[in-house]
Amino acid sequence: MEGSGVVQASSSSNTTKRGVGGTTLTGVGNLIKLLPTGTVFMYQFLSPLLTNYGHCGVVNKYLTGALLLVSGFSCCFASFTDSYTGIDGTVYYGVATAKGLWSFSGDPNGKSVDLSRYRLRVGDFVHAFFSLVVFAVLGLMDPNTVECYYPSLGSSQKTVLMSLPAAVGAISSSVFVVFPCKRHGIGYPPADSTSN
Repeated sequence: MEGSGVVQASSSSNTTKRGVGGTTLTGVGNLIKLLPTGTVFMYQFLSPLLTNYGHCGVVNKYLTGALLLVSGFSCCFASFTDSYTGIDGTVYYGVATAKGLWSFSGDPNGKSVDLSRYRLRVGDFVHAFFSLVVFAVLGLMDPNTVECYYPSLGSSQKTVLMSLPAAVGAISSSVFVVFPCKRHGIGYPPADSTSN
C-alpha cells in the first residue's frame, strides 16, 4: 500500500511538470507564429541594398521607407488571415471579417463549411499591433536603417536604442502568452490537418 502512494505522488508530480512544460512550449510556439520572422528576414535581406549599406541618398530613404511600410502592413495583415480544410481535404485561406472568414482561395464548397467561427476577435487586433511594434523596433534598429535615417546619434543614445528590442520582445512575449493565437494563417498549417 505504501509503495502505491509513492507511485501516485510521482505520477502526479510528472503530470504537473509536463503541464507546465507543455504550457511553456505552447507559449513559445504561439510566440514563433506571431513574430514577423519572415517579414524581418525579408527586410534584413533588402535593407542593405535599399539603404546603400547605410549611406542613403534621398531615393534610398524613400525606398527604405516604402519597404518599412510594406513590411509593417505584411505583419498586420498576417494577423487577420486564417485557414480551414474544406470537405474535399484541400486547405483554403482567407481573411477574418466581422461576419466570419472571407475565403480568397475559391472554395467551391465554401457554403458547406461554417466560416462564421473564424470571425474577428479582440486578440487579432492585439496580435496585429504587437507584431507591428516588434517589426518596427527590429526594422528601425537595423544598423543600415539607423545610419540612413538618424546617423547623428551619439554612442550613449545608440546604446539605449539597442536595448529597446529586448524590452519590446519581453513585453510582446508576455502579451502573446496571455492572448494565445488561434489563427492558422498563410504559411501555417491548419489546426485540423495531420502531419506525416
